[in-house]
Amino acid sequence: MKNDFIEEVTWRGMIHDVMPGTQDHLNESPRAAYVGIDPTADSLHIGHLVSVMMLRHFQLAGHKPVALVGGATGMIGDPSGKSQERNLLDEATLRHNQNALKAQLSKFLEFDAKEDNSAILVNNYDWMKDFSFLDFIRDVGKHITVNYMMSKESVKKRLSSESKEGMSFTEFTYQLVQGYDFLHLYRTQKCTLQMGGSDQWGNITTGTELIRRIDQGKGFALTCPLITKADGTKFGKTATGNIWLDPKKTSPYKFYQYWINTSDEDAEIFIKIFTFLSQKEISDLVNTHKEQPHLRQLQSRLADEITAAVHSKKGLDKAKEASQVLFGKSTEEDLAKLDEATFLDVFEGVPLKELSKEILNDNFDMIAALSAETEFLSSNGEARRALKENSISVNKSKVGLDYTLTEKDLINGKYVLINKGKKNTYLIKFN
Repeated sequence: MKNDFIEEVTWRGMIHDVMPGTQDHLNESPRAAYVGIDPTADSLHIGHLVSVMMLRHFQLAGHKPVALVGGATGMIGDPSGKSQERNLLDEATLRHNQNALKAQLSKFLEFDAKEDNSAILVNNYDWMKDFSFLDFIRDVGKHITVNYMMSKESVKKRLSSESKEGMSFTEFTYQLVQGYDFLHLYRTQKCTLQMGGSDQWGNITTGTELIRRIDQGKGFALTCPLITKADGTKFGKTATGNIWLDPKKTSPYKFYQYWINTSDEDAEIFIKIFTFLSQKEISDLVNTHKEQPHLRQLQSRLADEITAAVHSKKGLDKAKEASQVLFGKSTEEDLAKLDEATFLDVFEGVPLKELSKEILNDNFDMIAALSAETEFLSSNGEARRALKENSISVNKSKVGLDYTLTEKDLINGKYVLINKGKKNTYLIKFN
């Protein structure tokens, strides 16, 4: 055994509840544990990362991690922490999502079949699809009472809510299906531990109860806290939605910016959870940060570590280059390195004017670019004064009154970036 899993995740602040006896059980010999992953999208988002990191620490401690894609449960919808039912997915979509999720999980977990503790990915649809309703209520349902199911916090919350829809029978049976997953993995993978978010405690303990009642076995439960931000806003969310691990859904630049903009209080918590830095490394970094908080070394290291893990070192470098374009001293060459998607992410929200590319054939001067054709500046006179004062830049290079825009100025074949001083930025898109 390489290290004590429970001790490792405890100092990192990653334990909310743990069933008594779990640590002794894990210390006796290598074990298998699983985490369920929602397959309703073809990408993980950073809200999934806590449980993924739990699996990685579990593997680093010499144990076997099992990632369960909830193909069957994804067709039902989990009531835990939800105010309404999920959309149900068809099998083809679920299989596509499963393949995409495994590719992302492979960045954190070793799926090398040669090792005893190599990770495996399973889909509960594979063992639930042939289960008839009559078989299920006979073989599983009869072992758990309605009273037991009603006692679960997730069920009580939904039933006591003011929602007119109430709770469907489909959702009510969710905990039985998830509980059976644990029993199935206990039998087929010798899986004795299920981990998940603190909202999953009720579902997980239903699984331990099935193992006890049907197989007279012993299953264990461990949950991690639901991550919150100090300012009260939801972790992993921005104005445009989730922070995804898929670069097509959230660019490496935006991913990096999310972490670099973390508050001091949150960064001190997140760096323990979302990196593999040692306790001493983190302690030293926190102390250094407190001495010079304006340098934001804690946020910088956090953003570097997690962006490299998700998007590779190359992705991190591109994200930092893009950040320099907006916040540091950069050149036209730096702008040219950005692909169009990253370029638009960097300058999201900047005033933009669309013009026909044909206008560039007709001596398109800076007065026209600043005022006459775009109205970025209020008048031709203001544009002329700014140019005479040497405060106008095109693609980060200073220009004067005699400058004319041509197709050579186009970034990605269509954009021109204009700055007035340090604070005013404009974009022209030529179609």
